[in-house]
Amino acid sequence: MKREWDLLHTPGPTPIPPSVERAMNQPMIGHRGEKCKELIQSIAPRLKPVFKAERDVLILTGSGTSALESAVVNTTNPGDEVVVVVAGSFGDRFAKICETYELVVHRIDVEWGKAVDVAEVEDVLRANGETKAVFLTHSETSTGVMHPIEAIAARVNEISEALVIVDGVSSIGGATLDMKRFGIDLLVTGSQKAMMLPPGLAFVAMSNRAWERIQTTSRPRFYLDLRSYEGRIGDGQTPFTPALSLLFGLEEVLTLIEEEGGIDSVAERHQLMQKMTREACRALQLPLLTSDEEASTTVTSIHPQTFEAEQLRKLAREEFGLILAGGQKHLKGEIFRIGHMGYTRPANVLQYISILEIILKRLGHTFEPGAGTAAAQEAYLDATREGKA
Repeated sequence: MKREWDLLHTPGPTPIPPSVERAMNQPMIGHRGEKCKELIQSIAPRLKPVFKAERDVLILTGSGTSALESAVVNTTNPGDEVVVVVAGSFGDRFAKICETYELVVHRIDVEWGKAVDVAEVEDVLRANGETKAVFLTHSETSTGVMHPIEAIAARVNEISEALVIVDGVSSIGGATLDMKRFGIDLLVTGSQKAMMLPPGLAFVAMSNRAWERIQTTSRPRFYLDLRSYEGRIGDGQTPFTPALSLLFGLEEVLTLIEEEGGIDSVAERHQLMQKMTREACRALQLPLLTSDEEASTTVTSIHPQTFEAEQLRKLAREEFGLILAGGQKHLKGEIFRIGHMGYTRPANVLQYISILEIILKRLGHTFEPGAGTAAAQEAYLDATREGKA
């Protein structure tokens, strides 16, 4: 099957809207010229509502991991104590970055598939009164869990001076995080998930309190020095060569978000797709890894008991070009994950649920034919009746 017929539903990279692809095909311009300056100055104020940020959102050329690393190297000094919530592969990545930069890491290890308890964060924070920052993952891509960032941030800010630093790589663009209202100090993401772009851009939004900390830390840094980016963004510049084609695409992505009604409307669409997917899975007798209360709006993880997850992924890919993700680390081969974010709409959910029904029949899984599609349709109709679609 030709690759252009593939139906990409991994939790990143994700499909690119045709208008964004066209925008990225514009002729190249000089990255120190007036046109580039105008492009960045057009983008900068329009990024702020996506993050609900007060300050300009900084744009780095790099992967989402570069944004995670920048959050660590700019806000801490060697020997600082930090708390890191680890409930999956990407929480673990945050912890490893902190360890690499010689921080004293207090890990809160949470069962994969579960969200962290706010009380547990409070207990660890109270036991380690010198903590400089709490590192959190909003949507844990490896499991499909969404942590209660608002409640955690409120408690951290109430009992400590620690910065609240959040990995929003698989949530920004598909969920609402209000930096100011929630009390988030640093919020980062990458371009290749709900932001509907290829990999290659990273974004960092920060509070005034975080900016004050960044200016006082003594750790050496160069490419990831956020002071350099902050010093140039107002002039429509970046300190190093930007990924210009991706910036062309980003301008169009922001237009698409605005045309949909802004980030809150985009988040509602993602909530609807989550509900459609989860209701379909229940109707198909597919065990979900996470509870409804703790489920991500951008990725759903299924833990099958009557067939092998990798066999389903293989058949779906070979017969229909439907690309799903597998599990990571100890969940490898145990789960499969469906990405429903970015350039994905309810029609795409109905499409992949219908395909899954065929593959489940091939695997001998017992369910009522059409039950998944009907459940997804009913979830959509319910939202329509309530005025949410």
